[in-house]
Amino acid sequence: MNPMDLFRLAEARRRFNRNHPKFAPFLKAAKEAALQEGSVIEISVTPPGGDPIITNLRVQADDLELLQEWMNRGHQT
Repeated sequence: MNPMDLFRLAEARRRFNRNHPKFAPFLKAAKEAALQEGSVIEISVTPPGGDPIITNLRVQADDLELLQEWMNRGHQT
């Protein structure tokens, strides 16, 4: 990956963390207390003035490594 892309990505992550300070602690708590085989992850997106779009997934054993890695990267500073 291009070093400038890494720099932009790091800055975008810092900006996201400033804008949403509760998200990283949420990911940490979910990883430590709830992320295990059989857990259900639900995601909802509600546009302004629109109806929500909702999906969920039940975590399988094969998913755990990818989800752990993704969550680890999500709250690095």
